[in-house]
Amino acid sequence: MEGIPQPIIRIVEEFFGDFKGRRAGLIKALTIDVEKLYQQCDPEKENLCLYGLPNETWKVYLPVEEVPSELPEPALGINFARDGMQEKDWLSLVAMHSDSWLLAVAFHFGARYGFGKNERKKLFQLINSI
Repeated sequence: MEGIPQPIIRIVEEFFGDFKGRRAGLIKALTIDVEKLYQQCDPEKENLCLYGLPNETWKVYLPVEEVPSELPEPALGINFARDGMQEKDWLSLVAMHSDSWLLAVAFHFGARYGFGKNERKKLFQLINSI
């Protein structure tokens, strides 16, 4: 592409690979591993978050304690609403929060790497392509 330095495009494409991996992990948690996710989100535990990982896996654990954290935090306390809702409604809520988290991560990386207008547009197009 003309006008866009290649190293920045490479960073956009690398981040998009990270994004796709995290997204695949969350989709797996919310579709294939539903029972495992449900079990791990015990309301008796502390505030838990669902994280999609770049290697297409997922993990439920406590939020990081370091401030500021390396990445935006996913929705905190997804386990508390679990028993007060029908399972499908709870999964929809977690999916909505997970989708918002993925976009927050995208904006975070865009700011972190100083993406300009063209890089943000490229990233937006890549995200919308899936």
